[in-house]
Amino acid sequence: MNTIKPSLLISIFILISNFIFAQYPEEGSKGYTFTEEFRIPVTSVKNQYRSGTCWSFSGLSFLEAELLRMGKEEIDFSEMFVVNHCYRDKADRYVRMQGNLNFGGGGAFHDVIYVLKNYGLVPETEYPGLNYGTDKHIHGEMDEVLTKFIKGVSENKNKEISPAWKAAFIGIIDSYLGKLPSEIKYKDRTYTPESFAKEYLGLNPDDYIEITSFSHHPFYSSFILEVPDNWLWGSVYNLPLKEMETVIDNALSMGFTVAWAADVSHLGFSYNKGIALIPETDIQNMDGLEKAKWEKLSETERKKQIYELNSVVKEKTITQEIRQVAFDNQTTTDDHGMLIVGKAKDQFGNPYYIIKNSWGIGGNLNGYFYASKSFVLMQATNIMVNKASVPKEIRKKLGV
Repeated sequence: MNTIKPSLLISIFILISNFIFAQYPEEGSKGYTFTEEFRIPVTSVKNQYRSGTCWSFSGLSFLEAELLRMGKEEIDFSEMFVVNHCYRDKADRYVRMQGNLNFGGGGAFHDVIYVLKNYGLVPETEYPGLNYGTDKHIHGEMDEVLTKFIKGVSENKNKEISPAWKAAFIGIIDSYLGKLPSEIKYKDRTYTPESFAKEYLGLNPDDYIEITSFSHHPFYSSFILEVPDNWLWGSVYNLPLKEMETVIDNALSMGFTVAWAADVSHLGFSYNKGIALIPETDIQNMDGLEKAKWEKLSETERKKQIYELNSVVKEKTITQEIRQVAFDNQTTTDDHGMLIVGKAKDQFGNPYYIIKNSWGIGGNLNGYFYASKSFVLMQATNIMVNKASVPKEIRKKLGV
């Protein structure tokens, strides 16, 4: 006869309690306060600074958390080792596609896994990627130079592309980021980046999958996510929204972090106040007395009231249809990569996720912020998880 484990009973009680006591706040009441339920151990907050490499920072933060979860030591991986390799391979693909490929500093979580699988990883101390005279990542000049160079190659003015361009491209990027190491020394042993990843770290690239939720492709299938920075044409698994939510919550409950690619351009995101949410009513859709109230404010004041979230607002219920419309009309775009590391509640019992960012120790939460469940589900373009954290019934549907 099967019995219910005590831990399962506790989980069921918590779930029911959350459902009963979660409530909508009174519009305009005093600002938010939060209570953290749990926070998964992760490494320190890093700073991508003035570079478009959030995907590398968040993807490696995910892998660093994986090591901690596995009971291994804390390691700070080199983000620029990943960036350098991706820029090289992106350039090769750009030329082969005769310039018909997005080229720039952006990327995706699977780029990190691609480098892990094909080139290995190295610690930050072995490759800081700061070869241009600053102590922070500033990529404006490098990105511009690399883009113009590769466009010049692709234009093929000689009517025959020379074999010299790859060495020239590598010379440029290595001048900015530094020459990639062929060997590293770690704890009195010598490794190649590949052997360090396979022999020392023990991270399996095949353990990680990406998931999204869009209705323009069949559910429980995989497809190439149509965002410009997906230069590798990486595939994502497609789930109904409720099941993607289940994957996130299940992973966190098991002690796994979740890499989260999202659009943070929404006015409901306030980095300084450490909160992100989706107001129930869009400003442009307001009518009656509510609209009149907002029209008394200047445009700057209206944005400030939402953006800085000086008062509590009701949130929008996110549906599959709302997500799809936002993706189709490109109000939700592939914008920023972060890491979900835990759960919290506001003073009304409503659920939030704890988000680790890569903008340094800033804001009022030292590089973290609280994102409501509505914000996470609405703004996500995709997530990356360890497939072991996906519920068995969902894994079976996906065939993983």
